[in-house]
Amino acid sequence: MAARPLLQDQPRRGGVQQKNGEGDRKNRTALGDIGNVVTARGGNGIAKPQAGNRPLTRSFCAQLVANAQVAAQKNQTTLQKQGVQVVDVNVAGARKTVAGVQKKLQEKNSKHGKVELKPTSKKKKSPTLTAFLTAHSKEACGLTKKPQELIVNIDEGSIEDELAVVEYVEDIYKFYEIAEEESRVRDYMNSQSQPDINEKMRSILVDWLIEVHYKFELRQETLYLTINIIDRFLSIKVVPRKELQLVGIASMLIACKYEEIWAPEVNDFVQISDKAYVREQVLAMEKAILGSLEWYLTVPTPYMFLTRFIKASSAPSDSEMENMVYFFAELGIMNYSTTIKYPPSLLAASSVYAARCTLNNSPSWTETLQHYTGYSENQIKECARLLVSFHMAAPESKLRAVYKKFSKPDNGMVALRSPAKSLLAST
Repeated sequence: MAARPLLQDQPRRGGVQQKNGEGDRKNRTALGDIGNVVTARGGNGIAKPQAGNRPLTRSFCAQLVANAQVAAQKNQTTLQKQGVQVVDVNVAGARKTVAGVQKKLQEKNSKHGKVELKPTSKKKKSPTLTAFLTAHSKEACGLTKKPQELIVNIDEGSIEDELAVVEYVEDIYKFYEIAEEESRVRDYMNSQSQPDINEKMRSILVDWLIEVHYKFELRQETLYLTINIIDRFLSIKVVPRKELQLVGIASMLIACKYEEIWAPEVNDFVQISDKAYVREQVLAMEKAILGSLEWYLTVPTPYMFLTRFIKASSAPSDSEMENMVYFFAELGIMNYSTTIKYPPSLLAASSVYAARCTLNNSPSWTETLQHYTGYSENQIKECARLLVSFHMAAPESKLRAVYKKFSKPDNGMVALRSPAKSLLAST
């Protein structure tokens, strides 16, 4: 590597003279390989700096001209190889102009020692014909008057939270969207698949399980996984009416083992069923369910989408919105038709939309929600109307577990809110 140029007028650090200073000074040369020094050749072929042994640095303009010439030659060679006809441009005028600018800069440099380059004023570009026509087309369609709503980054505040896995959350939910189609439950309530049970019996079972879930103070994930296991098992196995409650108990036991830290014991489920079954029956049904489902328990339930969509809908401290969304979601999973007809993500998005309409949030559906849910307002209105109709019928229904649960203060008493009749009217 070539040595750095020695500046003779630079003072020694600390005022101490180095040994053999003159010998070192003679052996050092300028960095001529980067083209920043104008040199002259001596008789022995060694480059000698001019003007009193002090390297002369090229001016900025001269360096620009040199770089431009090299780039132009490379471009011309490349175009000729590609068969493109190259038109020679006379750059003599440009060189003359640069030389004049260079002379003025040198004069100013000699007088003031430093040159200040003032930025040149830029002329305002006139719009092209395409831009003109596009602007007038947008104005005619009313697009220019429509306010631009920004999509909020809901993961911005969770970057420091390692459990939020912000780097992978988008990919995770893309996988959920694919997996929910693969694990969708088909319609099994017919004379061939389940001749001994019907939709009403399923609703009675789910209503009772919601009470059991609330009494045991289990996690939200456990309830949604329990209902998923029941529906998937009933869709592939014929179950007699007397064993339907046993299927529900065993399904909740499996979900508790999967989701809970401290899961209830088998005897707890035996006691809460009023000893309708013994321990051995519960364990045998648990084994039958796991074998039929091939131990496939990691499935996207509505709860997985609810947590994400609630985050996109409201502030973290908005507990009323959160309770209202869960209220509509549980009304949805208790009803057989909504569970079978709509995928979990659409049921979750519809629950958020119904909750926002009930709480009179404006707008009812935002660009942020559409971005993170993947559904437009028109796609979720049908399911949302069903959920609101369930809310209207809940106070008079015989199956009141969800209504009583969300009428309590610890759940914000959101069930007591007036239903969103405006949503039902907008058909």
